Amino acid sequence: MDRQPILQTERLLLRPLAQEDWEALFAIASDPAIWEQHPMHDRWREDVFRAFFDDALAKGGALAVIDKAKDTIIGSTRFQAFDEEDGGSVEIGWTFLARKYWGKGINHEMKRVMLAHALESVERVDFRVGETNYRSRQALENIGAMRTSRTELAKYQGKRVLHIVYAISRDAFATGPLSAADES
Repeated sequence: MDRQPILQTERLLLRPLAQEDWEALFAIASDPAIWEQHPMHDRWREDVFRAFFDDALAKGGALAVIDKAKDTIIGSTRFQAFDEEDGGSVEIGWTFLARKYWGKGINHEMKRVMLAHALESVERVDFRVGETNYRSRQALENIGAMRTSRTELAKYQGKRVLHIVYAISRDAFATGPLSAADES
């Protein structure tokens, strides 16, 4: 699976993240409200976001999200954790958008094109979300992701952080809220 594709929708261009995107992305990420429900709630700090950004570049799969009309970066997302076993799976996540783009259908549009791309190559897409990140959990449910019985336990700043795993299968995507038949 190509984890760094160039994907387009009517309003968005998703392209591989580049070192030159640092300034524009940090300008967005420096808004503490973006991270208030996230387990890594201090990602708005430059040193913390720098580690996040460098990790994205090092692991590959990270995409810059561009508003095509304004030709500006509005956020980022990733394809992570590709696994070829059992028909294949990949994780979509690590997503954040500038707040002025919240509630405008951007997440749906972005996830639709990412899921369509991924599900050409894998049977299932996974999403990891912090247990108390209710905004992201609701967004996942709105795109048809189903909560699984899988969880992951991590530590951040000495505290335990529980992540819940959601998933969308190829079949569920074909009939779910982001299916091509559902586009308006």
